[in-house]
Amino acid sequence: MTDHEARVREYYDAVDADRIDDLLALFADDVVYDRPGQPPIEGKDALEAFYREDRPLEDGSHDVHDVLVDDERAAVRGTFSGVQDGDRVEFGFADVHVFADGRIAERYTYTDRDTV
Repeated sequence: MTDHEARVREYYDAVDADRIDDLLALFADDVVYDRPGQPPIEGKDALEAFYREDRPLEDGSHDVHDVLVDDERAAVRGTFSGVQDGDRVEFGFADVHVFADGRIAERYTYTDRDTV
């Protein structure tokens, strides 16, 4: 397993276990996170606020099906199962994580949901 693959798998484990401090340690200070239908989240402070206060998904888990890596990126395909706005949901997702200096500097999420 490459370092990039290990880091993205660590990210999903931290999200699912609600280990926000561990999750934040994986990201660059100037991270940009782009999600469908939402303005980008820019900077680690904004990312922390999102995960602690604003994330519409809860009580869920990611099932990672594939991780493809190259020198500076990891592409992930998987399924999320959990709760959104009080309703049980399950949907597929694809994420691209772009690395700089060993940390996730950019993250792009693709899904058919309006908000994630």
